[in-house]
Amino acid sequence: MSAAALLKHGSALPPSLAPRGLSRVQAAEYVGISATKFDEMVSDKRMPRPKRIDGRRVWDKVALDEAFAALPNEGETAAGSSLDRILGLANENSSP
Repeated sequence: MSAAALLKHGSALPPSLAPRGLSRVQAAEYVGISATKFDEMVSDKRMPRPKRIDGRRVWDKVALDEAFAALPNEGETAAGSSLDRILGLANENSSP
């Protein structure tokens, strides 16, 4: 890609290829929340911690997808979350 095209589009990646690593603000936007709420969810471990690349903190899009999928749906408790269902934990405490 030429330097002029890079300046116009802001990325060396083709439009069809999303970056794997995201900044804090991009990660928050990716999951649909504010950066402040994202920080809170990282602190309470509902969202993953970033990877370190030299001095930069970068969030892995795949880890964000996994964490987002593990969040409970509206009306569910954390024990009824999709990750618990996938791992078979949602029914562990129920009677046969």
